[in-house]
Amino acid sequence: MSLTMGFLFLFLFLWVLGVKPDTLPPSPCQFPAIYNFGDSNSDTGGISAAFDPIRPPYGQAFFHKPSGRDSDGRLIIDFIAEKLKLPYLSAYLNSIGTNYRHGANFATGGSTITRQNETIFEYGISPFSLDMQIVQFQQFKSRTGDLYNQVKNTPEAEKLPRAEEFAKALYTFDIGQNDLSVGFRKMRFDELRAAMPDIINQLATAIQKLYREEGGRSFWIHNTGPIGCLPVNLFYVSNPPPGSLDEYGCVKAQNEMAVEFNTELKDRVIKLRTQLPEAAITYVDVYAAKYGLISKAKSLGLADPLKVCCGYHVNYEHIWCGNKGMVNKTQVYGGPCKDTSMFISWDGVHYTQAANKWVADHTHNGSTSLVDPPIPITHACHRH
Repeated sequence: MSLTMGFLFLFLFLWVLGVKPDTLPPSPCQFPAIYNFGDSNSDTGGISAAFDPIRPPYGQAFFHKPSGRDSDGRLIIDFIAEKLKLPYLSAYLNSIGTNYRHGANFATGGSTITRQNETIFEYGISPFSLDMQIVQFQQFKSRTGDLYNQVKNTPEAEKLPRAEEFAKALYTFDIGQNDLSVGFRKMRFDELRAAMPDIINQLATAIQKLYREEGGRSFWIHNTGPIGCLPVNLFYVSNPPPGSLDEYGCVKAQNEMAVEFNTELKDRVIKLRTQLPEAAITYVDVYAAKYGLISKAKSLGLADPLKVCCGYHVNYEHIWCGNKGMVNKTQVYGGPCKDTSMFISWDGVHYTQAANKWVADHTHNGSTSLVDPPIPITHACHRH
């Protein structure tokens, strides 16, 4: 049978089944690298390399030692790398023993989309805001290109990206949570709401710059999670006002603000698809995935979602994960729980590896309710 006849029979077979050729799923993308921008939700060692290293028991569940991650193990970005069959990302700021052949991570704990005016770390904020992360990426791309040309015939070249692969890479974003959390402390809700369009516009500007100036084409964008469900919100609150918490103990007003932010972000992503005609931009509803996990905690046999695995938080005495402190004249260690896989919150602010994996499993496969367009991350280079 000729090749032409074979295609004809295939076409007729699909037509009988009611499957049109143009609706067949595209082939998986061959992403050679991942370039990530974000905060502590996806930081794989940036803030730890720049300032004080993260200490034990962080990292114990997978790396068996601190790995620069604010978790007991892997983050969602690590599960993205696994899904795409790529190595875990090295932090851009970690200059020792790094391999950038398959991407780099510019995220740092405490990062915001917008630059903050207050003293660094007054609110736990990183100096590496999103615009600085984009500048770092541009420097990275330029300098690794020059270096590769110098060492391309040596073993050192195996640790460097290829210039032609930047356009084929996946660009991931997980940032915005700290813009809201700082806003909750510094601003009235109406002021924060008024600031949201500018915050989102700055994120859109970063994507546009990567597209227009650096050749990026595939973007995977997480929205912000249910901030009101972070246990830290209730650490210093003895009597929450009646009606301020939802059925799971989350601060309703903060979650409502996060939902507003995410709605505006999704609208901006839709607009970007028109403005950047060659880009494949996927919006990922991490909020829904995380809140879904929290709401299902009891049925899944997990601990109370507002209960913290690592640290000592009893009767408004707080010793953070990995630290020691005095309680009633006795030294107490803020150590980890016995089984971290039973908890959603690792340290009151960040998620456990088990929770991160659950969220990854419910977003990376392209659930129609959590990913727009509804495609798995393995196909995120295709426009819809």
